[in-house]
Amino acid sequence: MANTPAHLHYTSAHAWLDRSTDPVVVGITDYAQQQMGELVFIDLPSVGDEVVAGEQAAELESSKAVESFISPVSGTVAAVNSKLENQPELANRDPYGEGWLFKVNSTDADNPEPGLLDAQAYSELEQ
Repeated sequence: MANTPAHLHYTSAHAWLDRSTDPVVVGITDYAQQQMGELVFIDLPSVGDEVVAGEQAAELESSKAVESFISPVSGTVAAVNSKLENQPELANRDPYGEGWLFKVNSTDADNPEPGLLDAQAYSELEQ
């Protein structure tokens, strides 16, 4: 069973976000990285780019497939995890820590994206 930290929010597209930080941190879930296999390349947005909740914000390439990463939040990209450029496998080894994807200055912090799941609801979705 995949690791699902209780303090995070999740989407049905297997993204997570941490709203307790400013800017908001986002990444892929443990379940997603398990399904994809070893990541070999991650194409992240650039700092200053606008991302929209529910739309593609990045691309993840594994030994199995190329998948779109759907942003769980809207706003301006404040930072990207530059370690992933040379070490995309960090998103496999530590998806909720060193493997985070990018940080967003959220424009919808007061009105969270409908459909965000807590850890329990996301765990049920994984089954």
